Amino acid sequence: MSVVPAEVLPGSVLAVEETVREAAELAPRARLWPALAAVYRAQLSRARVARIPLLFVATFQSIGILIMMRGVVDGGSEAESVVAGSSVLVVAFVALNLLAQYFGQLRSNGGLDHYATLPVPPAAVVLGAAGAYASFTVPGTVVTAVFGCVLFGLPMGNLWILAAVIPLAGAALAGLGAALGLLAPRPELATVLGQLGMSAALLLGVLPADRMPEAVRFARDLLPSTYGVEAYARTFGPHPDWAFVLGDLAVCAFVGVVSLAVATWAFRRAAVR
Repeated sequence: MSVVPAEVLPGSVLAVEETVREAAELAPRARLWPALAAVYRAQLSRARVARIPLLFVATFQSIGILIMMRGVVDGGSEAESVVAGSSVLVVAFVALNLLAQYFGQLRSNGGLDHYATLPVPPAAVVLGAAGAYASFTVPGTVVTAVFGCVLFGLPMGNLWILAAVIPLAGAALAGLGAALGLLAPRPELATVLGQLGMSAALLLGVLPADRMPEAVRFARDLLPSTYGVEAYARTFGPHPDWAFVLGDLAVCAFVGVVSLAVATWAFRRAAVR
């Protein structure tokens, strides 16, 4: 048997290794918006069956709170706060509570490894999942708002403001829920944190602020959903102050950008571990 140097062979080993190395290179990273749309559609179709029963639970929970508060609150500004808070509570239940549980489980069962191997920006994964979960809140929020207006005799002429309240408050709460799920060391802790956040939205958002102590009011101001509640509640009056409404929505938008950025950083941090 004769030994022939690799350099003199027609298809040298070096050339084969170079070809294999080129073939093993990953595809170029997808752009943000096409990747975001793909993740959104995938999450929406995946969660459609599993999350719809929970959406009914969130809606019935808010309607039950409205019925319970009807025996305590007669009308006026307190009724406006109750209806607005119960409507935004549907968003908090899905976007904050369920999203914290989802990302907590995704981190514990190795699901983040799947997304880490795809040429998809981390921001697309976070925004796509947050958008899909927030989309499920639209029917429940509208039903709760209409039921509350009928129950308390409030006008429904400015119900269109929910088209801005739902996505902006949903973005703020979804970003917070995703960050809690990704930063929690255990999925059980992520579930607890998500439920605590939803409970805070329930107690601080539904109950009238005028009856709260000063310390509780300060905690209420720190909750992102508060500004969605305030923006919606301000539209019930005969002459709404739209400057304050836009200001509350701007706060929701700012918190949404910050919370989603934190969630994206937390996703990168959890995916490389």
